Amino acid sequence: MTNFEDVLAQYEPMISASIRKLNIYRDHDSFRQAGRVALWHAWTRFDETKGDFTPFAYRSIRGVMLDEVKKESRFEENIAQVEEELLLDETEIKFDIYFGENNELEAVLAILSPTEREIIQLLFFNDLSLAECAERIGTSVLALKQRKRRILVKLRRKLV
Repeated sequence: MTNFEDVLAQYEPMISASIRKLNIYRDHDSFRQAGRVALWHAWTRFDETKGDFTPFAYRSIRGVMLDEVKKESRFEENIAQVEEELLLDETEIKFDIYFGENNELEAVLAILSPTEREIIQLLFFNDLSLAECAERIGTSVLALKQRKRRILVKLRRKLV
């Protein structure tokens, strides 16, 4: 194992198998490259007196790929949160449009329960903060935030 190209040729199937075992179904090239880099790091750090290279390489490759999956997952969560915030802002703009142009808002709000209508009234028409509204309703800010999101999704379905 003096030449890394030989090691890479020998362990390339292990990298592919790790991709399959982790159920990675997209960006194969980036995960394959991460596996190659992990193999190179394992090859440079390996101490022959401590055992066999194959299990060491496997753990290194798998660990790096799991880290990449976690990074990708965190990135997708952040993107989803930003997109959701943008959608919520668009829904708030639609409230202004519907309220200003005609009286369709009352028909749309009719699908909400009385408590949900009260939340909409306090947040959008009385311009209360989430904390103030949560205090009036008698719930936590986090619970109100989740409820607001569900209400806006319900209204978005009706408006669109």
